[in-house]
Amino acid sequence: MNHQRAQMRDWKLIGQNLFLLGLIAISAGTASAGFLWALDEVTRQRFSNPWWLWALPLLGWAMAWIYQKVGSRAKSGTEHLLAEVCEPEHGVPRRMAPMILLGTLLTHLGGGSAGREGTALQMGGGIAAWWLKAVPAAQAHSRMFWLAGMAAGFGGVFGTPVAAAIFSWEMVRRREISKWHMLPCLAAAVVAHLVCEAWGMAHVHYSIAEFSLSAGLIAIIILLAILCGLLSRAFVMSSRAVTSCFAAWIPRPEWRAFAGGLAVIALVALFGTRDFLGLGILAEHAGATTLPACFTSQEIPQTAWLMKWLFTVVTLSAGFKGGEVTPLFFMGAAFGNAVALWLGAPISLCAAVGWVALFAAATRAPLAAAVMGMELFGLQHAGIFLTACVLANLISGKATIYQIPDGRPH
Repeated sequence: MNHQRAQMRDWKLIGQNLFLLGLIAISAGTASAGFLWALDEVTRQRFSNPWWLWALPLLGWAMAWIYQKVGSRAKSGTEHLLAEVCEPEHGVPRRMAPMILLGTLLTHLGGGSAGREGTALQMGGGIAAWWLKAVPAAQAHSRMFWLAGMAAGFGGVFGTPVAAAIFSWEMVRRREISKWHMLPCLAAAVVAHLVCEAWGMAHVHYSIAEFSLSAGLIAIIILLAILCGLLSRAFVMSSRAVTSCFAAWIPRPEWRAFAGGLAVIALVALFGTRDFLGLGILAEHAGATTLPACFTSQEIPQTAWLMKWLFTVVTLSAGFKGGEVTPLFFMGAAFGNAVALWLGAPISLCAAVGWVALFAAATRAPLAAAVMGMELFGLQHAGIFLTACVLANLISGKATIYQIPDGRPH
């Protein structure tokens, strides 16, 4: 009798966890669809009303003020989320999801060069925190649900559910996190992706033109991967240096963001282009330098990757919200485009390799980056992506955009 009762309790716990996992995944998929729709809308609003750029300093000030007043632990963003998964202490604040959504939309409305991965991860983790609060019995497995929420957010926003599951695990793989946590992460990411698509949110599709693999092309791919590893290290170091300078020169977060907005406006005036504002996926005008254009155009400025780097470092170091990953995609693809033109290699292939290699190096998630490449560009390129991602990751060393030390974040 006692054995039967124990079995019933086990099955009840399994059913409860599966139900909670489904709720998190569906909620994250719905939130991802809403976020992608809102992001497109604020981007088009900025295109239609160019004066929004001049409001960027004020938007940054307001965003930072809100975070200071009601942000609590959500102010640390992705680093706090990863730290809690690694070593649970205070828990993930439920306000993290709405706050990162608001902060990211304000950033993109004014034209800050930021991404969406920080928003995806924090929305997913915040949504998991909401549901865990409603089901106290599941708190014993909070680490698993936070990871699953992160994977669901990433999978819904980027449309790469397998890479999302691996990415969430690779972020904390050096901790005592079971590899079996990848199974609920994968399930949550797949469901969130399907839910996001069911809401009618289609992701941008990229393709690699046909090419013939040769010894010379393999050498170019290896060189590109090495250069992406070095570029990643330089990007991380420059981001930390500029962040430290902003913090030292302007102690108040509100005025730091205000100054960052002014700096972005100055960069637009200096380079005479707005192509490097925002995500860089939608085109404001014909012939604009965008991420999709990096796969087809021979007219992309050969310094486009450097200009996107400058816009992104200034934006994020000043405290604007969003994340680094989509700008890294842009930088990697633009750098690959430039290398292809310099060395006479296929443009779309080099853009794709630059995309995944720089992502792998900057996040120290080579497997997730390679799998993302396979999901986006086709399994037939698996060998190329795995080689490039592993090599770029080795070259970049320990430098990563996520500062999660052996202890908790400072």
